[in-house]
Amino acid sequence: MRTGLYDKLVRAGATRRDILKGAASMAAIAAASGAGLGAFTRPASAASELRSKILQIPGVGKGQPTDADFQKVGELCLEATKANVKEGEFAGVELTFMGLNNQNLHNVLFRGFLKPWEAYTGAKISWIDLAQADYNARLQQSIATGTVDFDIIEMGAPFEGDVCGKGLTSEMPDWVKTQIDFDDLVNYLKPPVGTWDGKQYRVTIDGDTHNFNYRTDVFADADLAKAWKDGGGEGEWGVPKTWQQVQAVTKFLKGKKFKGQDVYGYLDAPKPWGGFGFYFLGSRATAYAKHPDDKAWLFDADTMKPRINNPAWVRAIQDVIDALPSEPADQINADPNTTGFQQFLAGTGSMIPWWGDIGSNVKTNDSSVIGDVTGFSILPGSDDVYNSKTGAWEKLASGPNYSPNCAYLGWGVYVMARVDADEKKKKAAWSAAAHLGGKDLSIWTAMYPSGFQPYRNSHFDIPEWVAAGYDEAFITSYLKSEGDSYNHPNAAIEPRIPGIFQYYSAAEDILANTFAGKMKAQEGADAIAAAWEKLTDQIGREKQIKLYKASLGM
Repeated sequence: MRTGLYDKLVRAGATRRDILKGAASMAAIAAASGAGLGAFTRPASAASELRSKILQIPGVGKGQPTDADFQKVGELCLEATKANVKEGEFAGVELTFMGLNNQNLHNVLFRGFLKPWEAYTGAKISWIDLAQADYNARLQQSIATGTVDFDIIEMGAPFEGDVCGKGLTSEMPDWVKTQIDFDDLVNYLKPPVGTWDGKQYRVTIDGDTHNFNYRTDVFADADLAKAWKDGGGEGEWGVPKTWQQVQAVTKFLKGKKFKGQDVYGYLDAPKPWGGFGFYFLGSRATAYAKHPDDKAWLFDADTMKPRINNPAWVRAIQDVIDALPSEPADQINADPNTTGFQQFLAGTGSMIPWWGDIGSNVKTNDSSVIGDVTGFSILPGSDDVYNSKTGAWEKLASGPNYSPNCAYLGWGVYVMARVDADEKKKKAAWSAAAHLGGKDLSIWTAMYPSGFQPYRNSHFDIPEWVAAGYDEAFITSYLKSEGDSYNHPNAAIEPRIPGIFQYYSAAEDILANTFAGKMKAQEGADAIAAAWEKLTDQIGREKQIKLYKASLGM
């Protein structure tokens, strides 16, 4: 890039991450004349002042936010609602909201954010709180029995086939798109995500990808570096770049001490977690299974034949089996909440994949002891990748194969079609959803423990994070890992097909037995494939093929 163009972009407000996004996008911006730089300019003064104010509640490094903080942020972000709703307009309206209570996040925050909204609008909200492991079963029960007993739901895009595809959701009004600044979403979360049959249904409140979280102090330790070299470790001691290196480091660290404590390498999450735990095997598998020349990685696109029992996935399953003896005792009973919040934040383990929650929690969660010693990257790659079309492993001329796992496509807020018959109730439900998906409120949820990670272009302004109290090197590493995952040309994208969590849940149950030693890796994978084939036939194979291809952009 020419120095003059770089300087011009920086003066206009572009962040380092914006500039590094790629030559093609920068060339397009340069060609668009001065007006084209508008996307990178700082927010208007009033908006900037509001954002600065809410980001000091309570302040990064000043303790974990409380319900009083949630309410304060919710009240300060009410101006967008007031532009569309008169005070007391929804008096007498009662809404039911179903969502997660995971790590005291999600619904717990929503309550606080919406209390000032309730006070202003006159509406009242009752809550259905679900543990993450119970979420899929509860939603599937509502779908199967036709007893939708909620007006608003916190839901991920993978369920859109089950819910939007069955006509259970209300179409988003245009005024909501304007209120939430819909165009600010990162590209991979724009339509078709959030839509079904061309209609928009979702207020996005999260963006999802698994990134790689690691301990910078462990991988900079001179004593461990010497032990690695003396023990014949390959290459220099440092952060693993491939899964082969992750395995080697995890086995090497077994029995080692660091700062007087047992030190561990990678932390697996083998315990079933209502279908959500399957993503963590997926993050081990994508670099093996997602070939750059093939958009598919879970199923064959033309037949829906499962790939879960091919050599790539079997290798990932075997990796877990081989690594568990080098991980903490009883790791077989750890689910992702355990690995992320009870182990990694508390100082156990030196490597985990997780959604972007870890990046904000290491700095703002009271249980974190690793706020100054955490680094981030995209998920590790693999020295070779399996080509499902040729049935052979390949080494790419470009080097290791990388394929970030864009797991779950983020949480969203959806309004159910059962409100459509009552215009007042419908507007109230969409107003609540729009408040939760507001642009200014969203930067607060990205920076503080919430259950959500960056998902808007405006979330990647490094100076704004630094002004809020984040260290520049830390937040640059974190946001780069997020942006590089979202924008990766070989990203593994979530298939929005009906029943996807039924596939994942069936796999988890079989994997639990496999990791416990009751089945060999190939046997477990074959059992999952058989269960998936049966499920595909039940749902309708031709229908699934069509929707799977559409979800992959084929």
